[in-house]
Amino acid sequence: MIQSNKVHEILYGGDYNPEQWGEQEIQKDMEYLPQAGVNIVTLNVFNWAMIQPDETHYDFSGLDETVRMVTEKGMKICMATATGAHPAWMAHRHPDILRTEFNGMKRKFGARHNSCPNSPTFHTYSTRLAAKLAEHYKNQENIAAWHIGNEYGGICYCENCEKAFRIWLQKKYGTLDKLNQVWNTHFWGHTFYDWDEIVAPNLLTEHFESNRSMYPCITLDYYRFYSDSLLQNFIDESDEIRKAIPDAKITTNLMGFYKDLDYGKWAKHMDFVSWDNYPSAGEPEAMIAMKHDLMRGLKPGMPFSLMEQTPSVSNWHNYATLKRPGEMRLMSYQAMGHGADTIMFFQMRQCRAECEKLHSAFISHVGTNDTRIYKECQALGLELHSLGNEILGSRVPAKAAIVFDWNNWWAIEMSAGLNMDLHYIDELYAYYEALHAYGVQVDVIGVDAPLDAYKLVIAPTLYMVKPGVADRLTAFADQGGTLVVSIYSGLADENENVTQSGYPGELRKLCGLWIEEFDSLPSGELNHFTWNGQRYTSELMFAISHPEGAQTLAAYESDFYAKMPVLSKHTTGKGQVYYFGTRSEKAFYHAFMKQLCADQKILAQDAQELPEGLELSIREKDGAEYLFFLNHKGEEEHAGKENSIRLTEALAGVSMLGEREYKAGELLTLPPYGVEILKKKI
Repeated sequence: MIQSNKVHEILYGGDYNPEQWGEQEIQKDMEYLPQAGVNIVTLNVFNWAMIQPDETHYDFSGLDETVRMVTEKGMKICMATATGAHPAWMAHRHPDILRTEFNGMKRKFGARHNSCPNSPTFHTYSTRLAAKLAEHYKNQENIAAWHIGNEYGGICYCENCEKAFRIWLQKKYGTLDKLNQVWNTHFWGHTFYDWDEIVAPNLLTEHFESNRSMYPCITLDYYRFYSDSLLQNFIDESDEIRKAIPDAKITTNLMGFYKDLDYGKWAKHMDFVSWDNYPSAGEPEAMIAMKHDLMRGLKPGMPFSLMEQTPSVSNWHNYATLKRPGEMRLMSYQAMGHGADTIMFFQMRQCRAECEKLHSAFISHVGTNDTRIYKECQALGLELHSLGNEILGSRVPAKAAIVFDWNNWWAIEMSAGLNMDLHYIDELYAYYEALHAYGVQVDVIGVDAPLDAYKLVIAPTLYMVKPGVADRLTAFADQGGTLVVSIYSGLADENENVTQSGYPGELRKLCGLWIEEFDSLPSGELNHFTWNGQRYTSELMFAISHPEGAQTLAAYESDFYAKMPVLSKHTTGKGQVYYFGTRSEKAFYHAFMKQLCADQKILAQDAQELPEGLELSIREKDGAEYLFFLNHKGEEEHAGKENSIRLTEALAGVSMLGEREYKAGELLTLPPYGVEILKKKI
């Protein structure tokens, strides 16, 4: 959320690049955009080359003209620093700015994620540009937010990064003796006697595949170091802006489950979280919802900004499928239902050339306002305007949380073992999708987030247990919470050293069991277990455990570990800890989550799953709840049929998109890609 006295309604708009167009097109834009309800545009994202033609000259005249026109039309501005792509002259004269790829290839000028974050040249010119922009526009009243860089990503392995990595390691470990101990360098004769002996881990050194390392401790630290390096770029530019504008609201556009950067750490330095939502065609709505909840969970209790989505087609997907009529509106309200206070797009006018020329926009290549996309965008913009500011600042009242950690993701998937088909995000999604199917609101939170607000916390595949995490989880359960720990948890510490006290390490006492070993089978080879009278599959990985106070709820049915626990429950303090030692099918997760939510009174005991394709999300503020009902099924899937739900007392309310009131017992019916928002007092 852009928390500012300059913002009094839902912000609606997106990236605008008039530098690519002539005067005639720009004049049309200045008519069409306000007519569509656009009240904010993001400017200057890739303008560095136009603003700065050489080392010493800066020219803001073109940007000034755009700012003038936008301001006259009553639109607000999200001002970017333009440092997402450096100019060609900079690469030509200062080659230290260029990245080196994972395979050791040194880049030349091109693409956009091409700047080395540890280049002295990049640091000098990026911070200088941010400072000059802030000084130049510090009195521009309609700048609502500042946007640093753009979609930070990619990893560099150049000599500058290698040197900076050594400095980062010296600050972290202090001495080589400590580093050698933590990295266990006696393995394969890796002992370091001089800091300069340490090199970047890539295909030239420690990796035998792009995502698998022979020395995971080194690779893990390099991932941390590189995420910190790009974050430092963000911080340095932010600091320059705040020198001129102390109360500036600063962000950058994150990208959901983006593996390269530890967004949990980044969010602490952002005034509000923004992200770009570009799902592929056919991506499950629950997966998209989980990404929204991840972004919201980076700053628990705060709304976020949907910085980019596409009005229709994303041209860089393998299959550039159009959004069907109504689908763009549906996805916009899905974002809002999960906590977005802005609905923004890439882009306002469709590019005339290059790699994003077929990416959709408010204004298509035909250049008129007489297109399906424009009319849908216009209808949504006017509808959002009619909602006013009532929903702004409201929060999602989640009583369930799923723990997610980037370091854990890196550590699990860079290691050699135990099952390459076991993916961290898949494990999260198995639990999330089940909760989503019942309309349970979920926060996706970091390992250091407070747990007091929740009744149910799920920590799937928590392979790495950082300092203090076991204590926080124990306190949560002792105070009456229900905790779920799953397969492959508690194996290693924060430095990727495996626990020597038996799996699941620091979680052993909490879970009330000891895991002796894990079996791993190829996809398709199954075991089974029976729980609550229903038989379920067990696949991929199998924890072979011995209870130490835990009650066995279900056991494996075959192999030498038949009759050993697969699902157990351990009472601790006022709460319960469940350990699930395998991967199962969708039906199990639905039944398991329903039972735990009912036990904690998050759901009624007789709660039913939502109809297929129907989503419920909830926000609340000042004694009111806002219930978002979303039908993700289109005409082609439902043959034109509508989707309905019988409203309970908890779900009844007054429509904010119409004039009618829905009472308990009534049927709420949504057309394909339909949306309804009901308001009720609480």
